[in-house]
Amino acid sequence: MSNISMRHGVFLAPLHPVDEDPHSLIHRDLELMEWLDRLGYDEAWIGEHHSGGFETIASPELFIAGAVERTRNITFGTGVVSLPYHQPLMVANRLIQLDHQARGRVKFGFGPGLLVSDAKMLGIDPKAQRDRMAQALDVILRLMAGESVTEKTEWYDLQEARAHLLPYTQPRPEIAVASAATPSGGRLAGKYDLAMLCVAATDAAGGFNVLDVNWKHACDVAAEYGRTMDRNRLRLMGPMHIAETRDKARENVRIGLVKYLDYARTLTPGRFGDLVGRDPVDVMLDSGHIAIGTPDDAVEVLTKLRNKQGEFGVFLQQSHDWADWNETKRSYELYARYVRPRFSNANANRVASYDNWKQNSAGYSGESHAAAKATFEKYGDASAMVAARKTGMIGAGG
Repeated sequence: MSNISMRHGVFLAPLHPVDEDPHSLIHRDLELMEWLDRLGYDEAWIGEHHSGGFETIASPELFIAGAVERTRNITFGTGVVSLPYHQPLMVANRLIQLDHQARGRVKFGFGPGLLVSDAKMLGIDPKAQRDRMAQALDVILRLMAGESVTEKTEWYDLQEARAHLLPYTQPRPEIAVASAATPSGGRLAGKYDLAMLCVAATDAAGGFNVLDVNWKHACDVAAEYGRTMDRNRLRLMGPMHIAETRDKARENVRIGLVKYLDYARTLTPGRFGDLVGRDPVDVMLDSGHIAIGTPDDAVEVLTKLRNKQGEFGVFLQQSHDWADWNETKRSYELYARYVRPRFSNANANRVASYDNWKQNSAGYSGESHAAAKATFEKYGDASAMVAARKTGMIGAGG
């Protein structure tokens, strides 16, 4: 039996084709947060992007501030704030304020920035992004701890900078670093005792193959600082869509899957190989450890991830528009009803109790009928006994 009760959430980049009304999409994303909250999902991580057309949220903090007011229990994370794009004091102050507004229902995920086009618009050399991320993180952690920071680099200048509010969550909100293929995220997680967001966990061409390697990097660096990495704070992300049958799931996703593939190949030319003559659903299924199928298929994917990575705390479904809105919500519902319990042992006692009844059904039934017969005989109600036999309440011989 697992020592970790897996939690479940979504990673909302988002990924919206460019032919739909963007105003409606923003409000539909907020509606999705309400739906997930009602279904009992644990987390939702919200992305930051500024180009490309598909990923339409520029400020995860603004989105989360609105989503918190519409929900009751689900927690939200920035997934991620691209640190090289922002002055560190401003990031720290925004996150601390959001922590107060959310009364602690917020986490801080950060990364170097995914889209080269974002960096280009800001005049940032993509080769400098990871170094800038590490610089900014160190400052933000010090500011959240209440320190005064004086530090000048080639991209920011802080003079006795101090966050005049301290976090609502003490000592600070949970902080997670994005990790894809390179070891940089894992090494930062180990150094600063951070959570990890493995955002390409199901990608067979990249993230999946290095899951255990990057985790080892994190563990080795943590050991150098006298710490141990916590698997409960390890999050793996991947896409899936489920329905009652595999055929229905495949049919559902044909509405938007080609648009998704086109965007993915725009970001990474040649990704998924040659598409000529191939069913788009098979292209996705062949690309990695994902599910387009039934709840059982989703369970198999999560089991493969656990076998590769070892135990982990949270699985995040990559939010997408492969299917229409109702079928998308239905997929999240089926996951909550039939996949989530398989990894929390929620039904372990129910199954054991049911199995016990099946194994002892004949004996229990006989005892029950004998007790009913004795009661009828005690009070001499022959007509009631005949009626009970007819309805099956007691056996024909009772």
